[in-house]
Amino acid sequence: MQPKYKRVLLKLSGEALAGNNKFGLDYDTVYEICKGIKKCVDVGAEIAIVVGGGNFWRGRSSGKMDRTRADHMGMLATVINALALADALEQLGVVVRVQTAISMQQVAEPYIRNRAVRHLEKGRVVIFGCGTGNPFFSTDTASSLRAAEIDADIIFKATMVDGVYDSDPAKNKDAVKYDNLTFKEVLDKELAVMDLTAATMCKDNDIPIMVFSLSDPDNIYKALIGEEIGTIVKED
Repeated sequence: MQPKYKRVLLKLSGEALAGNNKFGLDYDTVYEICKGIKKCVDVGAEIAIVVGGGNFWRGRSSGKMDRTRADHMGMLATVINALALADALEQLGVVVRVQTAISMQQVAEPYIRNRAVRHLEKGRVVIFGCGTGNPFFSTDTASSLRAAEIDADIIFKATMVDGVYDSDPAKNKDAVKYDNLTFKEVLDKELAVMDLTAATMCKDNDIPIMVFSLSDPDNIYKALIGEEIGTIVKED
């Protein structure tokens, strides 16, 4: 099967890696997600990943803690997840490189844009840890930044929800799901696709976003080959 997109930035939420535990890592869940990623690699797609850290730590909900320090702790949480993904992918026979925006050379490469692109060209999966390396910026913003830097064709945002709704479907049973949106609609309505900084960066760099559920890890592959799942956000 020919992939619709050649180079993809996959944004994984940390919560998705926790499975039913809701906290920490569930390795069986991680392994199933990585099997979906491997299918994409096997058909020739170049896959880069940005992973969140919410299954371990959320800086914005840390109460009285200094925000900068809390965000740095969140960056470290993303590295735990990045290493877990790398381990599962390697067990599946996929060649992986982890790059971090904060230097920790004993466990990962430092983020270097040209090196990351070269890895992708050689068929290696590249996992980006530590977000942008800066406090006050989410891993959603890191996804849009890295996608722009590596010239990704699209961002796949794999979440716990099967698309973008006009309100929270967990709280409103009458919430309406969108199949297609423009960035203007997302920004004007402040829809929960990505934070507004990330959405604006995608708009400015003409990078579409596809939002879909990770409850079925095979959705990553389905999105890659062009099946209509979730919600796609792009310019007119």
